[in-house]
Amino acid sequence: MLRSRIIVDRDFIISPLDRRVFGTFVEHMGRCVYGGIYEPGHPTADKRGFRQDVLELTKELGPTIVRYPGGNFLSGYNWEDGVGPKDKRPTRLDLAWGSTETNQFGTNEFMDWCRVANVEPMFAVNTGTRGADEARNFLEYCNHPGGTYWSDLRRSHGYEKPHDIKFWCVGNEMDGPWQICRKTATEYGRIAQETGKVMRWVDPDIKLAACGSSARTMPTYAAWEHDVLDNCFNEVDFISLHQYFRNDSNDIQTFFTVIEDLDSFIKEVAAIADAVAAKRRSSKRIMLSLDEWNVWYKAHTPEDLRKPGWPQAPKLIEEIYNFEDALIVGGALITMINNADRVKAACIAQLVNVIGPIMTETGGPAWRQTIFHPFSQASRHARGNVLRAKIDSPTFSTKTHADASCVLASIVHDPDSGEVNILALNRHTTEEIELEVELRGLGKLKVVSASELHHKDLKAINSKDKRDEVSPASRSDVTISGETLKAKLKPLSWNVIATGAAS
Repeated sequence: MLRSRIIVDRDFIISPLDRRVFGTFVEHMGRCVYGGIYEPGHPTADKRGFRQDVLELTKELGPTIVRYPGGNFLSGYNWEDGVGPKDKRPTRLDLAWGSTETNQFGTNEFMDWCRVANVEPMFAVNTGTRGADEARNFLEYCNHPGGTYWSDLRRSHGYEKPHDIKFWCVGNEMDGPWQICRKTATEYGRIAQETGKVMRWVDPDIKLAACGSSARTMPTYAAWEHDVLDNCFNEVDFISLHQYFRNDSNDIQTFFTVIEDLDSFIKEVAAIADAVAAKRRSSKRIMLSLDEWNVWYKAHTPEDLRKPGWPQAPKLIEEIYNFEDALIVGGALITMINNADRVKAACIAQLVNVIGPIMTETGGPAWRQTIFHPFSQASRHARGNVLRAKIDSPTFSTKTHADASCVLASIVHDPDSGEVNILALNRHTTEEIELEVELRGLGKLKVVSASELHHKDLKAINSKDKRDEVSPASRSDVTISGETLKAKLKPLSWNVIATGAAS
């Protein structure tokens, strides 16, 4: 049997894990809002139109922060259209997705939904068709207590207390030719600087994220990050990263190496941000917000992106996820967690229907897609300090990546509860691996729970009729003796082992 050994020590900490890494994304696109989180008349809908079945699955998924309202939709969006009496809200053409937007769901509805879902809002301001003036007014509407035009307008809409939104994205994918009012790096960097400046004058306690490259494959990648940050370094706290994983080769080993690409992406952008800081002799560190990420390649045709006739809430990019996609999502989560010193926020895109872990039928049921499970488990179990793990594992190679570790793992220690939880992915295609984890200085531990996500068919999916075809199974064969934990990892499996202090 193949063997893998991991050594961690209580005192060797990468960083405390920011819980914002377990974020998700709600955009006015397809059926994410209308028919997703909001569907008046649905059998489970409450008086506000919120689908309770989706809400319960959202709580189970465990997101901590939700990005809104876009996405490409953002660059043509007037936030004023989505507030106030619904019968007075304008219906608009959404150029980003070729749809008709009714604006029946907007800022205050989203804030109501965030409160019942118990998630933090991450809002974004339009730097496509609009700019600093719109951003400061929007922030004033949301966060100022009262006594001014925009704050009193919010109060007249029934929201006496400010929404107190603290995380704001300054635009979206402004390097992309598909973006409404695309900018050069210098143009956008200047806009981000001035927009950030006036937003901080309205509320000095906010956090701001500037747009990074839309993908690591963009021709302007790296130069974009440097030029943008060189212009807005003083006003922003984060630079964004967007990464969608594709299985173009239909080969699982090659597919797995997108995880190595993500790790390189994170380290490269952090290095660029630090170079901008070094130029200024500044100790400030720009953190990373991976605020769009997921597997997405099957629902990628022109018909998946746009329907003729300007329909309302059409089916767009409704990716059906399979078991191998869940393994990729698990590996991506491990990579983000292991870069906890720089990745301080992340949003799986999107929450429901549109490349989402939750799928619904309009007027019908909701269910968990395969990728739901690794995200839900990581959000539930990864709390505390991320320990620096030394992993000795068998390796595999592809045409583009040599000596990739078969075993990937994150080990997180919660000093308050004493819990030590392990997320582990076995990427070997045929061999079970005997895992041994040496837990140094972490006290006497016992196994609290253990599960594995495994299926004989990489293409297996969950559906309305087979909702639990791919789901975690509990296991009882994990042992701890002294400081050593032992477990066997099936080939192509995602594993979660939770431990606690032994009495």
